[in-house]
Amino acid sequence: MGLDVIREFDPWGDPWCTCPKKYSLNPYTGCSHRCVYCYITSYIPRAFECRPKASLVARVKRDLAKIERNRLISMSNSSDPYPPLEKKLGLTRQCLEIFLERGIPFQIITKSDLVIRDLQILSEARCVVSFTITTLSEKIRRKLEPGAPPSERRLRALEELKDAGVPTTVRLDPVIPLLNESEVDKIVEAAVGAGASHITSSTFKPRPDSWKRFAQAFPKIAEEIRELYFGFGIKHQNAWYLPEEERRRLLEAVQRACARRGVTFSACRENIRFEAPSCDGSHLIR
Repeated sequence: MGLDVIREFDPWGDPWCTCPKKYSLNPYTGCSHRCVYCYITSYIPRAFECRPKASLVARVKRDLAKIERNRLISMSNSSDPYPPLEKKLGLTRQCLEIFLERGIPFQIITKSDLVIRDLQILSEARCVVSFTITTLSEKIRRKLEPGAPPSERRLRALEELKDAGVPTTVRLDPVIPLLNESEVDKIVEAAVGAGASHITSSTFKPRPDSWKRFAQAFPKIAEEIRELYFGFGIKHQNAWYLPEEERRRLLEAVQRACARRGVTFSACRENIRFEAPSCDGSHLIR
């Protein structure tokens, strides 16, 4: 019998993905953060309308009987596991309680400080929590990630988790030329200062839908970098990439910032390798 809601992690069979073998679980369909750079609008109907998966807990329990017990479960790769709906429904929390009870390792990827609600579970579990932080500017954040909590709240939550002994990482993702590239050093400094032990980064990889949203939110920058993507860049896995030398320039700036502060660094689906124990920070799980 196949799996239902816990699935093999497979980013469209991308040969540039360096993630370790793991599972993926999205308690919700769609995401209310409405990030302009988000790729889920290319394959999820009503992508920015967050809704719970029906009978999720029962389906998770059925799937857990079929999977490899010690393989990582990543939450979430298509929608944040802590949308505003989670305050009322608690679906993510119920999953975490099951994972803790069964000793299953898991990773949380979020932009929400609501994760602090589950601090007691996380402090006892085999887990790592990763916050996405793309900017320290609230002015930029309101346009870039209009439905997500401010970065300052994410950093405070990261610090609380670290103080409770929960391993934490930061995704500086995406780095966008002329928009947030000048913030890279300050973001890494803030992340490490709050307790992050690993940084994962990648560049903006627009698809037609996300490029349209980006150009509407940041028209001047979009016009300046359009040729970089669509004139000199490359198309890979239905997304447009910056030229390799430009991607390398941006990512090496993040790497240098990490090296100065003594934390590990990796890139995500860039076909540019950086030495790290894992690309996603899962090596930090106890």
